[in-house]
Amino acid sequence: MRWIDICDGNMQEGSFRCDANVSVRRPGEPLGTRCEIKNLNSFRFLEQAIKFEARRQIELIEDGGKVVQETRLYDPDKDETRAMRTKEEAHDYRYFPDPDLLPLDISQQWIGEVKSLLPELPQLMRQRFIASYELSNYDALRLTSSLFTARYFEDLVREVGGAKNAKVAATWVTGELAGVLNANNVDIENSELDSKWLGQLVRRTIDGTISRQTAKAIFVAMWAIAQNIADHNRGGGPYTTSALTKFNVDDFIDEAGVKQISDTGKIDTIIAQVIADNPKSVEEYKAGKEKAFNSLVGQVMKASKGKANPAQVNALLKEKLGNS
Repeated sequence: MRWIDICDGNMQEGSFRCDANVSVRRPGEPLGTRCEIKNLNSFRFLEQAIKFEARRQIELIEDGGKVVQETRLYDPDKDETRAMRTKEEAHDYRYFPDPDLLPLDISQQWIGEVKSLLPELPQLMRQRFIASYELSNYDALRLTSSLFTARYFEDLVREVGGAKNAKVAATWVTGELAGVLNANNVDIENSELDSKWLGQLVRRTIDGTISRQTAKAIFVAMWAIAQNIADHNRGGGPYTTSALTKFNVDDFIDEAGVKQISDTGKIDTIIAQVIADNPKSVEEYKAGKEKAFNSLVGQVMKASKGKANPAQVNALLKEKLGNS
């Protein structure tokens, strides 16, 4: 209902409510008399109301009583249901034709026209995400949890180079972005951190300019700037929107000096020095101790102040050790 924009889904505000029909029976016996619990406005209250009502009916029957068909209300403060009105038969609902209401004729043509105007629905979109982007069912389910999340993801996919990088985009949307939105109780449709900004950052992890760890740190800074924009838009921010929107990931990377070293020559030089300084670890690695290799990788990363491209470090170090 939220997906096709006919309800905002704010159950606590009464936008969406549900009723629960509860009955109990002994194993193998016919269904018992049901009671209807009206106007439940949260899934938690729905669960609590059903549990209480089932327990109430069981205790009533075991004490020799009889369940009466009735409408009940749930009181969340007392965690109990209470009788509202009894309904013995269908006629108690006062069903009767209204002579002032004309027959409503809905044509198949009109139904078809309405269907053609509907957006792509969640189940079909999930299937498309799995087929087009090679995502897992779990990721596709999370990304289609709301229409806004699905749209944000596809916008980000376009920003980072298309379907070939969709899995990377999915990881950021369901990981860092979802985490910070949940922590700050912000819906994705109200976030100031748009897909263009995030796209700049993700592209730099894909092309190896920065490491994923560095990108996470920059993401925190980007979120803080986005919040300043949100504060400004509400009239309370210390910065101007024009100044904030000039934020550029590449400039930030240059100024912070966190660009990843991907120059093979520079990494080779660092590796050669690390091998020379750690002969014991080299011997242990050649003797079959994998931990020694990890230790050498750590030394290279330390010597490069964490800037060396980890994938290149691993490949070049193995090559060097194999030839030495």
